[in-house]
Amino acid sequence: MRESLYRKLPYSPLLLPLLSTALTGCSRTGGLSQIFGVGLPPTLLTVTQAVIFILMILGLFSLLTYIIPGLTIIWLCALVYALLTGLSWLSGIFFGIISLLMVFGNTLDQFFMGGRAKKSGASWSSVILSTIAAIIFSFLLPPFGGLIAAMFVLFVLEFIRLKDWRKAGSSAKEMAIGCATGIAARFGVGIVMIGVWVLWVWLAGDLPF
Repeated sequence: MRESLYRKLPYSPLLLPLLSTALTGCSRTGGLSQIFGVGLPPTLLTVTQAVIFILMILGLFSLLTYIIPGLTIIWLCALVYALLTGLSWLSGIFFGIISLLMVFGNTLDQFFMGGRAKKSGASWSSVILSTIAAIIFSFLLPPFGGLIAAMFVLFVLEFIRLKDWRKAGSSAKEMAIGCATGIAARFGVGIVMIGVWVLWVWLAGDLPF
């Protein structure tokens, strides 16, 4: 069979040794080609998983304060775990899902804030501009910069439009309520992120029990 392959394949003296090496590598790793990773022994791996899980839970409950970026903390924990244990196609998919959830969750409060403000009677232009301000200043002046900027922009624009500071203030208040709703939604996203990490560890066969 090997001789027939040599006759049929071009450059077979080069291809067949490479193919043999690749198949041997796949059989050793179960088809999961990993990058990074430091090869933690079982005891240290268990300790690392416990520390990562505790830090994720702390990051989850920090979301209730609106001061600490809890979703980012959970994401960083997953990143550290990936760097320590290695990334395969399986863990890469789970880490990608966690990353998308982090980005999605960190913008949820802005959308809830805008929705509440629109419900109070604010114009679409005011809501859109205040939401843009919230997103920009959330990155420039965390943790409260986005909320303060959004409420300020909305109040000013609505006051200019309506010439009524009470109605403008009502829209700003509704935006604050939307912020509280967004915090609750981000908490739910944080739970899902931790659940995805636990599923990642379980499917990788690294659970200590």
